[in-house]
Amino acid sequence: MGEIHEPNPVLLLIAVSSRHDAALAWAEARGVEQFGPLSLKSEAFDFTETDYYASTMGSGLKKKFLAFERLVDPAELAPVKCRTNEWEAEYVGLGCHEEPRPLNLDPGYLTLAKLVLASTKDHAHRIYLDAGIYAELTLQFRKGNWHPCQWTYPDYRREDFQEFFSRCREALRR
Repeated sequence: MGEIHEPNPVLLLIAVSSRHDAALAWAEARGVEQFGPLSLKSEAFDFTETDYYASTMGSGLKKKFLAFERLVDPAELAPVKCRTNEWEAEYVGLGCHEEPRPLNLDPGYLTLAKLVLASTKDHAHRIYLDAGIYAELTLQFRKGNWHPCQWTYPDYRREDFQEFFSRCREALRR
């Protein structure tokens, strides 16, 4: 029988998507207020891999990643996803933009071996966590590189995204 151990703390990440700089800045401020200082943040990448969000978020979307200094228990992923969903609804309520969904927040966590994202949608490759939230292994780190899974979203396969995740991994390693 294997011995049960507490998991190692993980690096909390939030992917923030919007076509509005004000929404990106609002989400960053909310994240820092809730989770503490940032360890790293990415540039705002052009989000061009799909038009899935165009009908609710408009075109010309940007995506940036926020990585927080304070490491968290991986079991916090479900409550974090619930909280970021509340923030999305709160931002809509501010009435700053005409789109029905001007802001998208996708939390996840990074370990030395993997990147895991939270989702509200069930699928064969997702594991139920709690409170209607599922976890998805998105990238694996092996032999010095990130490797996508067959279901990994196209943007997470991008080299520039993976370079940022490697910087996060190095920060975690230190």
